[in-house]
Amino acid sequence: MVFVTKYRHPVFTGTHLERVEQIMREVCSDFETELAEFNGESNHVHLLVNFPPKIALSRLVNSLKGVSSRRMRQEFPELARHYYRANKLWSGSYFAGSVGGAPIGVLRRYIEQQNRPV
Repeated sequence: MVFVTKYRHPVFTGTHLERVEQIMREVCSDFETELAEFNGESNHVHLLVNFPPKIALSRLVNSLKGVSSRRMRQEFPELARHYYRANKLWSGSYFAGSVGGAPIGVLRRYIEQQNRPV
């Protein structure tokens, strides 16, 4: 999955990305799914999530984006200026692709190679 910030505004530093990853791992755990890989840049994040078909993708995405947005604003008040209209950190859209047949190692390498800002 890929989530982008509202208006693709550069929001995250390395510290922010580390905390977003922790939050998203907690949400995935609550859904009994596995966040296999995470990485991102200043305006988007990449997630490789293993989840069973009984989990509705839209509910998982809604929780990942909603919980991370709320907690990031609480923990990092300086990010408030990036919360545009209706206090949203994330764009309303997202990308989700199925990779059932792709080797997991290839996917992990792709996500690991995404640049993290300092």
